[in-house]
Amino acid sequence: MNNNIYQIEIKKEYAAAIIEDLKQMDAIEILDTPIPRWQQEESLKRLSAYHSNPSLGMDEDTFFKELEREG
Repeated sequence: MNNNIYQIEIKKEYAAAIIEDLKQMDAIEILDTPIPRWQQEESLKRLSAYHSNPSLGMDEDTFFKELEREG
């Protein structure tokens, strides 16, 4: 089982209801922790670099394989 942590923005009411159902089934845990400033700045820096050169990007599978390899 993966214990990935994602920050999401819920844009549709039905999505909020699905999230609430998952929470009630104990399938997810909603964390109320702020994202550190350094992490926000690093994310913006990387996003800017990606927009300047999209070839820097990688697909989701490659990304998670890289995380596992580094971990």
